[in-house]
Amino acid sequence: MNAESPKISPARPVIRQLDEGAINRIAAGEVVERPASAVKELVENALDAGARRITVDYADGGKTLIRVTDDGCGMTAADLPLALARHATSKIDGSDLLNIRSFGFRGEALPSLGAVGRLAITSRAEGEEAATITVDGGRMGAVRPAALSRGTVVELRDLFYATPARLKFLRSDRAEAQAVAEVIRRLAMAEPFVGFRLNDVSEGGEGRVIFRADAGTGDLFDALHGRLAGVLGADFAENALRLDVERDGLRLTGYAALPTYSRGSSVAQYLFVNGRPVQDRMLYGALRAAYADVLSRDRHPAAALFLTCEPELVDVNVHPAKSEVRFRDPALARGLIVSGLRHALAGAGHRASTTVGAATFEALRPEGAAPVAPVPGAPLPPRIYQMDRPAPGALRSAMAWQSPAPGFAEAPSARVEPVVTGDEHRPLGAARAQVHETYIIAQTETGIVIVDQHAAHERLVYETLKRQMAEHGIAAQALLIPEIVELSASDAARLLDMAQDLRRLGLAVEPFGQGAIAVRETPAILGQPDVQRLVRDIVDELADQGDSRGTQARIDAVLSRMSCHGSIRAGRQMRAEEMNALLREMEATPHSGQCNHGRPTWVELRLTDIERLFGRS
Repeated sequence: MNAESPKISPARPVIRQLDEGAINRIAAGEVVERPASAVKELVENALDAGARRITVDYADGGKTLIRVTDDGCGMTAADLPLALARHATSKIDGSDLLNIRSFGFRGEALPSLGAVGRLAITSRAEGEEAATITVDGGRMGAVRPAALSRGTVVELRDLFYATPARLKFLRSDRAEAQAVAEVIRRLAMAEPFVGFRLNDVSEGGEGRVIFRADAGTGDLFDALHGRLAGVLGADFAENALRLDVERDGLRLTGYAALPTYSRGSSVAQYLFVNGRPVQDRMLYGALRAAYADVLSRDRHPAAALFLTCEPELVDVNVHPAKSEVRFRDPALARGLIVSGLRHALAGAGHRASTTVGAATFEALRPEGAAPVAPVPGAPLPPRIYQMDRPAPGALRSAMAWQSPAPGFAEAPSARVEPVVTGDEHRPLGAARAQVHETYIIAQTETGIVIVDQHAAHERLVYETLKRQMAEHGIAAQALLIPEIVELSASDAARLLDMAQDLRRLGLAVEPFGQGAIAVRETPAILGQPDVQRLVRDIVDELADQGDSRGTQARIDAVLSRMSCHGSIRAGRQMRAEEMNALLREMEATPHSGQCNHGRPTWVELRLTDIERLFGRS
C-alpha cells in the first residue's frame, strides 16, 4: 500500500478546546435528529412544567417552523438565559442520576436547538412579567419584555439552517409531518389528563388541525381508555383487555387487544416506562412472547402497556434520545408482561373482536344492485334437509367426536336442526343448522353466531393437551403394529433429539435404520390419527422453529400441530347434541375465540344488522 492514509499527517496534531458553538452543534446531532425530535423535546419540557393544554404548530413538516404553546408554570426573565445554557436544568440537582422523575434532565435540548436554528422563547411565571429571548445559530440576544398571559411559547424557525448538510438528510415534508404526529400521539397516550392539539400552519393562519385530544376525566383507566379510543381508534378500545397487575415493586397497566384484533405489522404497539415512551427490544419481545400461543408469526398484537416502578429500578440515561431504558431486573419486567398478558387473554374466554362481526356484515352487505332473476344453467341454491330430532340425553363429550354421523344417503350442503329452546340465552346460543359440513349456525337472543367447527375444536383440543401436559402428562395409546416413517437423515435427527419431550406429549418414537423412525405410541386424545402425516407435520414445525426459541415454545408448537390432527374436520356432519356440546365447551375454554393461529373461530351477526341487510330497520 503506497497511498498515504488520510488520517496520518506528517505534522503532530494539536489538541484544542472546541468553542461553545461547535459543542452545541455536535450535541444537537445527538439530541435533534429531525423535526420530530425537536417536537418531542419541547413537548416534554411543557409536560415537565405541569402543562394541562399543549398546542403544537408546524410548517413544512417542521423544517421552517415549530411552535409549542403550553399553560405550564413558565419562567422568569432571569431564568431565560440560564435555560439556554448547556447542562442547566431545573429537573435534577445532579446528586442522583437514578432518581429521575421527569421527562428531561440533561439540559441539552434548548441550547442544541438554538445552535442549529432560530429559537425564540417567550414565558411568564405566576406573579411575574412576561419576557422573551432569542437565539440565532448559537448567538443569544438580550432578554426583552413581552406580552403573554401565562405559560411558555417556544418558537423554532429554520431548523438546521446553521448546519446545511443536515438538511439534505431530512425526508419529504409529508414524511416529517407524519413523524411529528406520531410523537404527539405517543405523548398523548402517556398523559391522558393533558389536552393536545397539533396544527399544520404551512399555508398560514390558524392552519389545519391534524390531531386533537381533549383532557381526560374520571380515574386513570377511564381517562386512558378514552384517550386510546381517540388515538388508536374506537375499534381498539372496544376490543382491548384491561391490565392492572403488580409484582415486586413493578406495576403493569394499560390495554391489550384480543388476538383476533391483530395487525400485519407492529405499528400498533406502544410501550411506556414511568410515563416515558420507549423503544425497547426486550419489552417488545415480551409482548410478542405473550401472544405467541394465540397468534401466527406473521401477525402482530396491538397494545398500549405502561410499566411503572421506582426510578431507582430503571436507568433512563442510556440513550441520548432517552428512547431506551435498562431495568435493574429485566427478567422481572419481562415476566410481568408475559404473565399479565396471558392471564388477561385467558380471562377473555371465547370472546372475539367485534371487528370480525363488522367485517362479516360488510361482506354480506348488498352493493346497491337490484336483485336479478336466476340465470338459466346457474347452480341451484343448496338443498336443506330436515334431521330427525335426537334422543334425549344423547350429549357426548366434545373431545370424543371421531365417528361420522349415520343416517344420510348423500351429503347435503346445509341441514336444519329442530328448534330446541333453552340455550338461546347462552353467549354462543343454540345450534340450529350446519352449513357445508363446516360451519355451525347458532341462534342467540340478539342474533346468530357462525362457528368454524374445525378451527374451534382445534383450539379446544390444544387447550386440553396443554392442560394434560401441565398436570400429569398426555395419555398415550400403544399401536398394535409400530408405524415406520421414512425421513431424511437431518429430519430424523431433529425429531429424535426431542424424543424425551415427545414421549411426555404421548408420542413415542425411536430410530429404525438410516433416516427412518418407528412410532410406537400416539396421544390417546387424537383417536386414530394419520401417523405419517402427524410426524411429518411435527418435523416441519420443529424445522420452522429452529434453535431460536426455547424448549417450551417448541413443545407448544408441537402440541398445536397435534391438535389439528385430533379436531373435527371440515366436511364432518355433526348431530345437534355434538354441535351444542361444542358451543358449551367453547364458552368454558380460554382462548376459544381464536384458533391456534389467531384467526376467529366464530363471528356474530346481530338481528339489527340482519334486518338492515333486508331493509327492515
